[in-house]
Amino acid sequence: MSAPRIGAGRAPALLLVDFARGWTDPGSPLAVSCAAEVNAAAQLLETSRACGAPVVFTTVAYDDADLETVPMLRKTPRVRQMRTGSPLTEIDPRLAPADGELVLVKKQASAFFGTTLLSHLVACGVDTVLICGVITSGCVRTTAVDAAQFGFSALVVADATTDRTAEARSAALRTVDDLYGDVITCREAQQVLARSWA
Repeated sequence: MSAPRIGAGRAPALLLVDFARGWTDPGSPLAVSCAAEVNAAAQLLETSRACGAPVVFTTVAYDDADLETVPMLRKTPRVRQMRTGSPLTEIDPRLAPADGELVLVKKQASAFFGTTLLSHLVACGVDTVLICGVITSGCVRTTAVDAAQFGFSALVVADATTDRTAEARSAALRTVDDLYGDVITCREAQQVLARSWA
């Protein structure tokens, strides 16, 4: 039996989680397969801008001190390559932020933890967060959980998220859909944007 739907409010924001070159550039040692997902995110980005919906990007970047104080890096030591100032931390140029669009640098999985995301969304009057990004079972899932816990409608756009394995992605999406928010398609996300803000 499927869980009840949360649905969207009237004021969505698009949140692009960690579409940084470290994950999206095929030449990166951290790369994941995500060409189709980047394309889907680009479509949503275009729609969001056309509709006037807020857009927020996140990336991760670590300083020397972080390498010893962020426990997650002991579990995923390869991510230590995402160093402050490295090209790997830059947002994928296919999703290049426009002037005025917020780019947050985070140290932990959730886009809300240790950032100004919550206050920014509240200031913008947002009630719904459309979440895309990398990695579905990590940063996307934890961001969706926090979005729900802060009272937003958390809508994860399935075809604009990616993971290292199909199994991990599927399990994460199922968890979100069962407990925290709705998993939707890119087309459904565009419909949410089209009926908002204007």
